[in-house]
Amino acid sequence: MPSTQMSPDNSECDSYMYTKNVVPILYFLMFPIALLLNSVAAWVSLHLKSTSTLVVYLKNLVAADVIMTLIIPVKAASDLSGASDALFEFSCNYFKAIFYSAQYTCITLLGLISLDRFFKIMIPRSKLFGQNLTFSKLICGSVWLVLFGGTALPNILSNQSVANMTKPSTCMKFKGPAGLEVHQMVVIYLNVLFWLISVVIVVCYISIANKVIQSFRKSGSNNKKGKQKIKLRVFMTVIVFFVSFTPYHIVRIPYTFQQVKNSKSSCPYSESKFGKEFSLWLVSTNICMDPLLYVFLCQEFKEKLLSMMKNISVSFKVSSAAKAEAK
Repeated sequence: MPSTQMSPDNSECDSYMYTKNVVPILYFLMFPIALLLNSVAAWVSLHLKSTSTLVVYLKNLVAADVIMTLIIPVKAASDLSGASDALFEFSCNYFKAIFYSAQYTCITLLGLISLDRFFKIMIPRSKLFGQNLTFSKLICGSVWLVLFGGTALPNILSNQSVANMTKPSTCMKFKGPAGLEVHQMVVIYLNVLFWLISVVIVVCYISIANKVIQSFRKSGSNNKKGKQKIKLRVFMTVIVFFVSFTPYHIVRIPYTFQQVKNSKSSCPYSESKFGKEFSLWLVSTNICMDPLLYVFLCQEFKEKLLSMMKNISVSFKVSSAAKAEAK
């Protein structure tokens, strides 16, 4: 096992120490919003029939978002400066590995959704890339299997309890040399996966926008507002994706090399650790934006949501009227 070093205590590093609780507090502030939005999304998706490949991908995205949402309070609590060693170890050994796998499941599904939209608009009558319900379900199952079986499980299995350890400052304290190697390889693999999916998303949405604008021109339409709306939607979708995910993936690789090499006593490690944790929180905010994406992309989801809200409103009015009559 790597030597058990404490967090940096040099005076020149003190300016970074106060940040330890900042990110956990941000997670706690985000949790009620994420829980509300994803509870509604899960409630709607359970009542929504899988009538298209888009609905299949969105339902799986909801599931991944719900997993991340439920892990947030445990993750945040374990990262607080006063957290118990038992909670920190349990979070490191299980919850954080699952959180990361769910995060990359979300990213992969966002890539699949962009491809699904691309083929349906660019080649509308084709059956390419899983535009078959059964095949899309198999693709989603494969994504869950590969990402959880290939990233979370190896990290969980490579962790080990260490007796008589001083207060652990990082999850790397629970890994042996082989576990550190696995961790580093998984991080590199996931980073490459992210950049590949990013290219796919950019190409797909720009191609979709160009195709729709060309259709306007061919039809002789002078609908400038329509064209601007399409450009704005594509621009916002791509920008939100990159603002949420890119900072973390720029910071992650150099941070991991520092982490695995056990450079825990240097100020640069303290700075990069805060940068990594804050950018990871930024990634997590995507679980609050995804429910808006469901309404934005999927007409069936939007209609089902409005229908269920209307039914609840009617039921509430009937119940209120019955109570009023009873009085």
